[in-house]
Amino acid sequence: MLEFRYDTQLLIEGQNLNEDKISDYITENFEGDSLLVVGDDDLIKIHFHTNTPWKILEYCSSLGEIFDIVVEDMERQSKGLQG
Repeated sequence: MLEFRYDTQLLIEGQNLNEDKISDYITENFEGDSLLVVGDDDLIKIHFHTNTPWKILEYCSSLGEIFDIVVEDMERQSKGLQG
């Protein structure tokens, strides 16, 4: 069994986005691993393994428009099922 089940990925489009602040906030406020936050002031890509993807989506939507949202169940994938 995986510690963090859902691979959560999305893009945030906004203004004055800050990779470091977003990364620090996610690290300090959400349980998970494999965090990647990359981009610039207008567009950020998030990748995070967590058990509560809806919380990440809620937070990210407070920063700007979120799109290209993918939430995959890695436990199902490990069993050969669609995630």
